[in-house]
Amino acid sequence: MSETAVPGELPDRLIEVFDLVGPLYRRAHRKVEQDAPVEGLSVGVRAVLNMLREHGPMTVPQMGRAQALSRQFVQRMSNDAAVLGLVEFVANPAHKRSSLVRMTEAGRAAITALIDRERAMLAPVGEHVTGAEVDACVRVLSSLLRLLDDVEVD
Repeated sequence: MSETAVPGELPDRLIEVFDLVGPLYRRAHRKVEQDAPVEGLSVGVRAVLNMLREHGPMTVPQMGRAQALSRQFVQRMSNDAAVLGLVEFVANPAHKRSSLVRMTEAGRAAITALIDRERAMLAPVGEHVTGAEVDACVRVLSSLLRLLDDVEVD
């Protein structure tokens, strides 16, 4: 969209963004699932590991809120990751009833390997997209996400 676009067109253009994000997410989801045998990760377990990689130990409710996922789903994915030895549940000094989920070394190795593969897969996009365009995309998607902050996921 050009800088001189008619303001009334913006909502229609943002709908185009939503229309692209759905298929993009589903295809990325399938790609992770196709590659899952390499690390044994589902998309849900990958999301848990990535949250822990980025933020350190977290509670299940914290991860659910951050990812707009139900607490029950995050609990199932955390349990799956624990069975695989990728995370462990540890005492939470701030809350006796809500354990912290902490990544193990095996979990760190698995998410690092998966992210390295994703980076390699995404590298060719750099031939067609600039850093400034990615920055703009992140700003737009972040704004849309903030617009929907009040939507409950549980």
